[in-house]
Amino acid sequence: MKIYAASYLLPISSPPIAGGALAVKDGRIVAVGKVHELRAQFSAPVIDLHESVIVPGMVNAHTHLELTHFPAWKVRKDLDYLPKRYVEWIQQVVKIKRALAPGELEHSAREGMRLCLESGTTAVGDILSDLSLVPLYRDTALTGRLFLEAIGHDPLLCDTLVARMEETLANLQGGLLPGLSPHTPHTVSAKLFRCLQDLSGKLGAPKAVHLSETAAEAAFMHDSTGDIAELLYPMAHWEQYLPHPMRTTSTRYLDDLGVLDAATLAVHAVHVTPNDVAILKQRGVSVVLCPRSNDRLFVGCAPHKLLKEAGLPLAVGTDSLASNDSLSLWDEIRFLQQTAPNVFSSRELLAMATLGGALALRIDADTGSLQPGKRADFQVLGGCSFDAGAGIEATVLARGRLERVYLAGVPLQ
Repeated sequence: MKIYAASYLLPISSPPIAGGALAVKDGRIVAVGKVHELRAQFSAPVIDLHESVIVPGMVNAHTHLELTHFPAWKVRKDLDYLPKRYVEWIQQVVKIKRALAPGELEHSAREGMRLCLESGTTAVGDILSDLSLVPLYRDTALTGRLFLEAIGHDPLLCDTLVARMEETLANLQGGLLPGLSPHTPHTVSAKLFRCLQDLSGKLGAPKAVHLSETAAEAAFMHDSTGDIAELLYPMAHWEQYLPHPMRTTSTRYLDDLGVLDAATLAVHAVHVTPNDVAILKQRGVSVVLCPRSNDRLFVGCAPHKLLKEAGLPLAVGTDSLASNDSLSLWDEIRFLQQTAPNVFSSRELLAMATLGGALALRIDADTGSLQPGKRADFQVLGGCSFDAGAGIEATVLARGRLERVYLAGVPLQ
């Protein structure tokens, strides 16, 4: 057993502790409290982290680690530009992925894992489109969920795809638990959505859906027009599946299909309406905000105040390096703080990036906060010259400098 002591400890699930400490044994948190209390309770060496703050490891609720090397691939293909239209960006991603050599996605995913850990993220909700890469995740130090992505409209391929996904998830090994990701309401057929809903219930696996990310999606769901109908469907050879005008929203469409529930993560939610938000709340859906990705793809800004006031469970994700410039959740919540001033407190932002993500991914029994029984995954931050006039959470966000990451009580090398 060891006791880790710091100037402050932020459990997230309870108020900050000045002079706080963690008692860790066999990779698990045994006790949390003031250092003098733990010294009296346990006969164990104390590791004094001096002028620092201990916080839980970050939980990145939405990313695509297989795309980590995307910026380099763009340069190599002489496509180093950021399209102004979402569907053109999708076309760029598809074009670049199709030209990759064997092994490139594998190296990219491994680099993504490394970057997550080095930036203080210890758990992820990672979307994986290439099922052949699943064995890579067996040895990663990350925990969380591996969401296998499903795309398609061909009814003849539905049963085959779902069966393959079920077999893959049944044999999943390592620290990541199963998840499913029906890509979007406009790239996944109604039949495939329902089949994945059944599989979600069978496996107890949550579902991550890119929901209402763009104005193009909103237009398509309403009257089947715009870039998705004119560019994306022809590119995918889906012309025969182009629907008649549905006069709906993505949220109402999925609710009518019966696939919205507490196991659903709605990712982005940029163009949701107040009625959509009411439905999401009623169904127990969690929302994952990806503010930097939304900004870089020019798709708009999520209605943060509306989502918060509705009481929706909120988490944060970086998305991929195809639409972001780092995998750091510290960068993400600092950007969100600037983008949504006076909407979220510093305490709420830190909670969204830790326990909020764990709750959305349904891994909160094991991570997301510093509580007895959970894995000893935590970060040590320095550079916080403490100001009695500011809360410790605000100080950490403004000045905190990541110094060390611990995984199951062991420092990351």
